[in-house]
Amino acid sequence: MTTTVQANDVLRAVRIGMRLSQDEFAKAVRDAGKALGEPNDASKRLVQRWESGQTRTCRPAYARALEKATGRPVEALGFALASRVHEDGAGGHDMDSGAEGVSQPVGDAETAAQPQGEDFSGIWLSRYEFFSSSREQTFTAAHHVLVVHRGNRLTVESLPGASSNPDSPIHLDLTVDRNVVTGSWTEQTATDGYYQGARYHGAIQLLVEPTGRRMAGKWVGFGKDFDVNTGPWELRLLDKSTSKAALESWSRAPE
Repeated sequence: MTTTVQANDVLRAVRIGMRLSQDEFAKAVRDAGKALGEPNDASKRLVQRWESGQTRTCRPAYARALEKATGRPVEALGFALASRVHEDGAGGHDMDSGAEGVSQPVGDAETAAQPQGEDFSGIWLSRYEFFSSSREQTFTAAHHVLVVHRGNRLTVESLPGASSNPDSPIHLDLTVDRNVVTGSWTEQTATDGYYQGARYHGAIQLLVEPTGRRMAGKWVGFGKDFDVNTGPWELRLLDKSTSKAALESWSRAPE
């Protein structure tokens, strides 16, 4: 009996958003390791294992290098929490994830990777509103985001430098059920901004318009006073291309 391994679409979306090939991403991880004084042997093959889900956890040195290379905590890169280190204490790239011996049928993997229904992959404008109780004012936050559509899942990552609030990347993990999109959101605020690096998260549900070019709905989440807040959130399609040129073009703050 075989079990289908779930690909790490979050890491893949982050890499694509950084406009890096798997080779280039591996080099960025190696360079980050050197800068931290912890050289590593990251390779294209290792990046492929991470993105395919064959390796669901990584050794601490790789985790630190990934965080430096991407600017995101490793738990926000789609990795499972590590359980134990291989007994030899050295060698190898990954830590045991409790999934040893699990194989992924090639046919099942190819089928699961195909978007179900309309393909929503592309570059979208994300926009949501929130009320700041401390400032007694409603604000709008906008990001240019990359959407990666695999199976019935949408992985959404803001592009570098593409936020109306500097250094406040967002991530959405969504599931598509016909015209209903449901999932979770996370935003890491800027350390030098008003919210001083606070990390916010919550739930979101959107309805897809018949054109397939706009999704609109509501978000819900906790405020800093632990009250439950909500507000409108929408995604508008800007570009169906996810080429390097398109990503570079949209890696700027929304107008």
